[in-house]
This record gives sequence, C-alpha cells and structure tokens, in this order.
Amino acid sequence: MERVSVDDVENSVQPAAVMRPLTDALGLTDAAINYYELDPGDSFAFAYHSHEIQEEVFYIISGTATFETADGPVELGSDEAVRFNPGEFQRGWNRGDERVRAVAIGAPLEYGSQETLRYCAACDAETDADLSAVEDGEDAVVARCVECGAETGRWYRGSMDGEVP
Repeated sequence: MERVSVDDVENSVQPAAVMRPLTDALGLTDAAINYYELDPGDSFAFAYHSHEIQEEVFYIISGTATFETADGPVELGSDEAVRFNPGEFQRGWNRGDERVRAVAIGAPLEYGSQETLRYCAACDAETDADLSAVEDGEDAVVARCVECGAETGRWYRGSMDGEVP
C-alpha cells in the first residue's frame, strides 16, 4: 500500500493554479493520476490535445468544468465524470466564477505521442504546438507555433501568466 497527502506533493508548472502529480508519489506503474484546482480562466492542459494510446477520465469534485471537444463544449458539474478515448481531442477549462477541484486518471501510464493544437495569432490559425521547459533556469513552460515559431503561451508554477501573449 502507498499513501500520500495531496498537499505534500509539489505543485507542477501547469496552466492550472494547482496541479499535483500523484503518479510517482503513489508508485503507480500502469496509470497516471493528477489532482487539479483551477481558478476561473484556468485550464487542465496547455493545449487542445489528444493522446495516442491513453484514455483519460476527469472526475469533478467541485465547481463546473467545460471541456472543448470535437462535438462542441461539454459541461461537467460536481460529482460528474467524463472519459476521453485515445486519439480524442479535448481541453478542459474553468469558465465559471468558482474554483474547480478535480482528479484526472489516465491509462495506460504512457500516452504515446500527443498532438497539441493552439491558436497562433501570427498565423491566425490553430496550429501544432511545441511545448518545452524554458532552458535559462526560469521555472516555466513555453508553447511555440510549429509553423512560424511564434510564442503562443507561457506558464509559471501555479500561474496562467501569458496564456495568450
């Protein structure tokens, strides 16, 4: 048995106020689990994306999350869950006024390749995005348009600073 307090797991650099990856802390080998808290305007992910082989389940503990999907927006409230198939594009947001608390579970642990799409103002289109950690020692993640190289987002630990630069 492995046991962990969510508050004891370090907050990750994400587009959410709080994202605590529980996978390693619990010693999981076949599934991924993350705890989230989204302030109004925050997102679960850096981009509209899909995972090649991993299915994902989001369980909303409190608040209301809105997921962008190929079929349009899907709203989930407290004590509701949604499952996304491998290869299915999605991105979840807090479009409301109160904090969203949620858990995300993905299986298998490895998700294969990940396709990411973000809006690029320079290209005036949704384009493939390259996400990478900043290499100058800054604790941040940057998204760049694969087509033109323009920065389309920058995130710091627990902050949405620069979602759209």
